[in-house]
Amino acid sequence: MKIFTVGLIIRQQNIGERDRLVTALTEQLGVVRCFVRGARDIKSPKCAATELLCYSKLTLHKSRDSYIIGDAKPLKIFGGLRGDLGRMYTAQYFCELAGTLCPKEQEAGVQLRLILNALYLISENKRPISLVKPCVELRLMCEAGYMPDLTMCRECGEYEKDTVYFLPKVGQLICRDCCERLALGEHKIALNRTSLTALRHCCYADGEKLFSFSVPEDDLRALNFCAEEYVRFITERNYKTLQFLKTII
Repeated sequence: MKIFTVGLIIRQQNIGERDRLVTALTEQLGVVRCFVRGARDIKSPKCAATELLCYSKLTLHKSRDSYIIGDAKPLKIFGGLRGDLGRMYTAQYFCELAGTLCPKEQEAGVQLRLILNALYLISENKRPISLVKPCVELRLMCEAGYMPDLTMCRECGEYEKDTVYFLPKVGQLICRDCCERLALGEHKIALNRTSLTALRHCCYADGEKLFSFSVPEDDLRALNFCAEEYVRFITERNYKTLQFLKTII
């Protein structure tokens, strides 16, 4: 059975002297692992099309328990990522997140468009990494069914105060007054009105407006910390690409 789709190569492994095993985030099938014969031959059109971070038009052949890429044509290579370590490892972190959070054998057009837009923005230096990264982290979590509850303080129902705390273990908010009253010892991240608005924007904004905001650097740092901690606690894993990324940016 042939399946025609588009996808981003999010993982690549060389097999022998000529072949590859790749993981692709596809529009129709979500995350799939595919064998690619002859992909390491530089004369093959499948060579560039199945490189890491290449967005390609793919023809998949479904076998009993795997996929084979029969034909592949590159649509976008994101060349601007490869000359900068920060951009490159950010892109690879997005791929690692996609492999964890995106569905398998299910439609994933929303997630694919999110990551493609993010790669374009950082590849062309249209938006800073520190703004794009938390948007991708939080939006992928939301699409995976882990949307945090950012509407109000979980105790008193207050929508906004000068200082609130984000609780990354549970994805909820608690205001400072309630936190002090309960002597809450749970891991928490302090947010002012601006950083709270940015956090809500990342989760609730329309897709076409997701990356269209700006906040001061201090608030951006708080936003990044919230997103990273929420992903870490909910998925219960550490991400190697993120660990390295934090040493170079």
